[in-house]
Amino acid sequence: MLRHLLNIWRIAQREMKILIKNPIYLCCMVIFPLLTMLFFTSLLDEGVPQEMPVGVVDLDNSSTSRALVRRLDGFQTSRVVAHYTSVAEARHAMQENEIYGFLYIPKGTSEKLLASRRPKVSYYYSNVSIAAGSMVMKDMKTITTLGSAGVGQAVMRARGFTPRQIQTLLQPIRIDLHQVANPWSNYNMYLSTVFVPGVMMLFMFLISAYSLGMELKFNRGKEWLTKANGNIVVAILGKYLPQAVVFLALIFFYEFYIYNVLHFTHAGSLWTIVLLAVLQVFGSIGFGVFIFGLLPSLRMSMSICSLWGVLSFSLAGSAFPVMGMDSPIQALTWLFPLRHYYMLYQITVFNGYPLIDAWFHFVALVAFTLLPWIVIRKIKNAMLTYVYIP
Repeated sequence: MLRHLLNIWRIAQREMKILIKNPIYLCCMVIFPLLTMLFFTSLLDEGVPQEMPVGVVDLDNSSTSRALVRRLDGFQTSRVVAHYTSVAEARHAMQENEIYGFLYIPKGTSEKLLASRRPKVSYYYSNVSIAAGSMVMKDMKTITTLGSAGVGQAVMRARGFTPRQIQTLLQPIRIDLHQVANPWSNYNMYLSTVFVPGVMMLFMFLISAYSLGMELKFNRGKEWLTKANGNIVVAILGKYLPQAVVFLALIFFYEFYIYNVLHFTHAGSLWTIVLLAVLQVFGSIGFGVFIFGLLPSLRMSMSICSLWGVLSFSLAGSAFPVMGMDSPIQALTWLFPLRHYYMLYQITVFNGYPLIDAWFHFVALVAFTLLPWIVIRKIKNAMLTYVYIP
């Protein structure tokens, strides 16, 4: 046992020298992840997109329509940047990405509204950007609803209705909204907590496969195994020990940054956060080693790791709910480590439920960590017999 530990330490020292000499490791293990962290967390530093440009086509040009436009411009997330003379002109501006949507108020809207003839006010929005489109749509829908309610309130007040009766008629059901864990609707807390770990996991996939591929490329596999006395388990543990330490330090820094500097809310305990970070690193490294074991080729293994990492963002469930996907796609999501990381984070850290409620995802990340056992003999055989083919 002591001999194995000494061999692991010697191989780890060898690996640290390789990490220092090769600038790719510095870029992919430190610089790029840090830039990604700063980019995503600063992109939505205000929490919610604000003052998104919208336009107005006001053919009525009355005090009522101008009041609607002023209210729309007063919303935090929308800002009226242009008035257009026709729907075609406003639509062209939206297609040119100058605005995210526009409100169309036809001529005679005020007269019909005062006469209770139900005028039609339209709003158009672009859903190319789902977040911007949905938020602009919500603002314009709210404005049109409030405009009709305001006129209705004035009419009922003139007819002698009491404020309580008016409130009951205009809003029969009162909604008492309580957003769990994120009452500010801070998009940064939702998106950065999956995009940044996803990018880090992508780098872990690539570096894990790259490290083994470089042993083949420069014909260092036999020398690497010799230092481990032919024990491939010792060789792999020693090789990935420095990488695991670096990635763990990076992720702990990221968690300190979002929870203590940016003050992201979390209901989970400290040990749950630490456990999730450990599973993230070990599961990602295990997956990268497994892919190289399946295809002992530098080019092919890194290509598959890149594809798997990119697809993870679509199949993790953060951008589009998994329950809304087709059944075959839902089954496919279980093959992505980021999906299990995201579910563990949502259940145990974000919402603070016990780990037993997410036991399947915990077991899945442990399984990704142990995947190299399936191909470990194939990796040893590749190091001893394979010839590198560019």
